[in-house]
Amino acid sequence: MGKEKIQDINNSQHNDNKQTKKQKNMIDIKGITKSFGSLQVLKGIDLHIGKGEVVSIVGPSGAGKTTLLQIIGTLDKPDSGQIIIDGTDVSRLNRKKLSEFRNQRIGFVFQFHQLLPEFTALENIMIPALIGGKSRSEAKKKAEALLDFMGLADRAKHKPNELSGGEKQRVAVARALVNDPAVILADEPSGSLDSKNKEELHQLFFSLRDKLGQTFVIVTHDENLAKITDRTIAMRDGMLETDVNAAADAATAASSSTATTDNDTDGADRADENADGKAE
Repeated sequence: MGKEKIQDINNSQHNDNKQTKKQKNMIDIKGITKSFGSLQVLKGIDLHIGKGEVVSIVGPSGAGKTTLLQIIGTLDKPDSGQIIIDGTDVSRLNRKKLSEFRNQRIGFVFQFHQLLPEFTALENIMIPALIGGKSRSEAKKKAEALLDFMGLADRAKHKPNELSGGEKQRVAVARALVNDPAVILADEPSGSLDSKNKEELHQLFFSLRDKLGQTFVIVTHDENLAKITDRTIAMRDGMLETDVNAAADAATAASSSTATTDNDTDGADRADENADGKAE
């Protein structure tokens, strides 16, 4: 990709990057809970993700990973807690402002590409930009630059059924990037790909972070991807693994404390009995 086209992609982010240099975290999550009926899926999540981090979230099915990702992406609301993304408390935004924020500041990549079959690769990438208010010429220029960056310039006019699995997913990534979002959220992005395309997609995330500065939060069952991310966050039973362990440690400590107290009480009782005996 030429320097001019890289500059085209970077230009619109330059001012945002200057403004956020002093911002330590891109995502701040405090006390997030979520229930569906009587089932509590998230149990007080606290999580902080730095600007430019590539973070993986792992855990068994049912741990709450996808629910957490949807809440971070403002696709669902928590029952309680606070989410701050790129300095904005999203809970304070009305429906219209929240939709605009999601379109401009958050990009999504799913396990299945979700490309619209009647549109070409170029048109699929352009859609979020058009929804966001960009002119057709501006959206097209940005989409073409991203296709070139992805090594798919010669596939611009191809529809999804004419693309390979790896190509479809790269188009989906380009679509997520078209509005220069601060955060990319990916839910099992390589789950439907073969080994070669998986590895290429994983490396693409790091290349994008290094060149464009996005923060990536990736839910995955892929151990190889989790190993190479900057940080791996493990979830279990609606809590972060560290919180689960801390709760277990606290319970153990409380049990030990109770046992110690009981022993101390027994010892004190025996001492009193001995003292009484001597006094007699």
